[in-house]
Amino acid sequence: MSDDRPESEPIPDRLRGTLALTRAGLLAERILRCFWPFWAVCLAASAVVMLGLHDVAAIEVVWVGLVAAPLAAVAALVNGLRKFRIPTAAEARARLDSTLPGRPLAALRDTQAIGADDESSRAVWEAHRARMSERLRGAKPVRPDVNLNRFDPFGLRYVALMLFATGLLFGSIWKADTIAGMAPGQADALAVGPTWEGWIEPPRYTGQPSLYLSDLPEEGVSVPRGSKVMVRLYGEVGALTLSETVSGRTDGIGSVTDPVQDFEVAQSGAIAIDGPGGRRWHFEVTPDAPPAVSVRGALDADAAGEMSLPFAASDDFGVERGRALVTLDLGAVDRRYGRAVDPEPREPLVIDLPMPISGNRADFEEVLAENLSKHPWANLPVALRLEVEDAVGQAGRSEPLSAVLPGRRFFVPLAKAIIEQRQALLWNRSNAAEVAMVLRAISHRPEGLFKAETDYLRLRFAVRGLEASLRHGPGLSAETRDEIADALWDLALRIEDGDLSNAMDRLRRAQERLSEAMKNGASEEEIADLMKELREAMQDYMRQLAEQQQDQGQQQAQNQESMEITGDQLQDMLDRLQQLMEEGRMAEAQQLLDMLSRMMENMQIAQGQGQGQPSPGQQAMNDLQEMLRDQQDLSDESFRELQDQFNQDGQQGQSGQQGQGESGQQGQGPSGEQGQGQPGGQGGSQGLADRQQALRDELNRQQQNMPGSGSADEALDRAGRAMEGAEQALRDNDMAGALDQQAEAMDALRDGMQAMQEEMAQNQMNGEGQPGGQQGQSAEGSGRDPLGRLTGEDGNPQTSRGLLPEETPAGRARDLQDEIRRRSTEQDRPESERDYLNRLLDRF
Repeated sequence: MSDDRPESEPIPDRLRGTLALTRAGLLAERILRCFWPFWAVCLAASAVVMLGLHDVAAIEVVWVGLVAAPLAAVAALVNGLRKFRIPTAAEARARLDSTLPGRPLAALRDTQAIGADDESSRAVWEAHRARMSERLRGAKPVRPDVNLNRFDPFGLRYVALMLFATGLLFGSIWKADTIAGMAPGQADALAVGPTWEGWIEPPRYTGQPSLYLSDLPEEGVSVPRGSKVMVRLYGEVGALTLSETVSGRTDGIGSVTDPVQDFEVAQSGAIAIDGPGGRRWHFEVTPDAPPAVSVRGALDADAAGEMSLPFAASDDFGVERGRALVTLDLGAVDRRYGRAVDPEPREPLVIDLPMPISGNRADFEEVLAENLSKHPWANLPVALRLEVEDAVGQAGRSEPLSAVLPGRRFFVPLAKAIIEQRQALLWNRSNAAEVAMVLRAISHRPEGLFKAETDYLRLRFAVRGLEASLRHGPGLSAETRDEIADALWDLALRIEDGDLSNAMDRLRRAQERLSEAMKNGASEEEIADLMKELREAMQDYMRQLAEQQQDQGQQQAQNQESMEITGDQLQDMLDRLQQLMEEGRMAEAQQLLDMLSRMMENMQIAQGQGQGQPSPGQQAMNDLQEMLRDQQDLSDESFRELQDQFNQDGQQGQSGQQGQGESGQQGQGPSGEQGQGQPGGQGGSQGLADRQQALRDELNRQQQNMPGSGSADEALDRAGRAMEGAEQALRDNDMAGALDQQAEAMDALRDGMQAMQEEMAQNQMNGEGQPGGQQGQSAEGSGRDPLGRLTGEDGNPQTSRGLLPEETPAGRARDLQDEIRRRSTEQDRPESERDYLNRLLDRF
């Protein structure tokens, strides 16, 4: 069978459209393959013209481009025409047929070669043709292959397209007119009529458009300083000349008849083109004003020590950058104790000012926020000045602001003392010996002072490091000073914030910090933050109380009489406490805080005393608390191991009575026990590694048995990985690395416990697992709340007396004195009235 045989069956009408689309796809495919070099050259040449690159290139390069670009385009077009063939209908039919199974179009054109006279053979042939016709029903147009990667492996077509898009966005098609005067022989063509063109481009940072000289009036034209003037003179050389007084140039001035002249506007003046068709313009230079910045509020700080300073900045064309310069106000510093000596020279503290990410920078307001609590100048008098710059480097400065550099305040006396010695060490390294002596005196009797033995060991470790640096070297280096300062800061934070794992300890710590804050005259922001901490600790404590009462069930209610107080009553007490502190009545606030502390101490929290079995969630919490304690103990022993390794190197130079004095305190922790500083405890670091592995195995076992919780599981997985890292570090005798991993493991354990506690509290609020009728029955039989008041049938107190302190005569007298004192300080009151108020204060 040959391809030129006649069709045995005409093409169905339903396939004509499909074949037409397939043929159109073939046409597009061949056009792209044959002519992509032509349109790539055209796009690239157009981009060069629109971007004005010919204006900045040498005239010889422009001439070469004017010749090469058309030649390349013609060559590409001729080559494409030579290769291009219009697709035929047969090619379209073959393309469509190749995508169908069995090539039904070719099959329908075939004729029966043998057996045409046999009826059975003809029946089989007709069935075959019917099957091929059925396959044609699903025929669809063939998508053209427009992938040119094998024809353009370097992606030159994309480069040309990108250049063209750049020209459209940032160029102008009108710049094509400037090519006319650059073509070879054009000067001769224009000899009969010289012409010119010119334009002004303002600096990019101004955002102003280009100006064409031919469109500008002769007077009243203002341009920014630094604008670039470009003039092109065409025709016979000397027919047109250019003169100007706006650039102020004295050197490097070319001939007034140069065809290409560029210069910048530096001053007001005139530009004149003399000759046929010439013009003259007078320009006024708009000066670029320097930026301005000012402080718009007081320098404030939150409870965490993060400073905030509102400011405003402006510039005629926009502020580029800004910074805050902080210098120590040495004259206002209290030069006592560790600051009696002169401070070490320090560079001014530089803080980058926040800039608007989007929007106009010509006039804006922002807030400078930064936490500088760890800086040596924190909580010391400083002078602060704001500086901003514009695009040309002009600077604007604010008036100096004298204030105390905000920093975190510490309320626990031990943490506060450590921070004071840290500041003395950072003030001048000559204070190192005195700092070591004071810190050693602080930790001389650690019993009852340190909540955790680890804190005591960390402080002693820092002291020994400080003394060793002074004893074995020429002096304390800056690197060692900074390391010890960081260690003291971390220790103070640990003592201030605590390392607590149960609700009652957190509540006690919150009450102690609030009490110290009231005594030390804390700010309103610090009081509010501490009140928030107290409320959260109170909520955790009450949630723990509810969970334990639920776990103990009715048996506890039948065997012991307990007392209840509702959450609303506690909230009333906390609100009253905050109100008293806001009013400045600290004595009454302290009384109410003491009352609240006694009440919480008297509340009965059953811990393992119930006869019922604990819930799975509570059992998991108990197991994790036990694991956290074991991990803390292991971390303490690891720290002692590191301390002993350091002592073996640091005590070699000690002798005499100093060595005897040190030996009397070695290994003595807050509990006063001796001999706890032995390395390892179970054969050195390898024994500690075995214990760490056992803890990790126990954690894996508990994870398999505890109820599921997404956030808790994630935290416990982190704890397991940290334990594994600590174990490896212990086996490598890397005690410092092991301590870091153990600290991370303890943090992850606390996060997991917190997540489990929140999930259990949520389940309790949703009514999951609550034994009906057991809540609140433990109060039956007593009928009194923790303050001794009778309760009603609903469990609420029958009267509000006794819950909040009543107004006493002494309190009322203090209120009157405070009001008189306030009015006596108001300068807008008459002098006679203020004298009378002062006499009242002196009398009473």
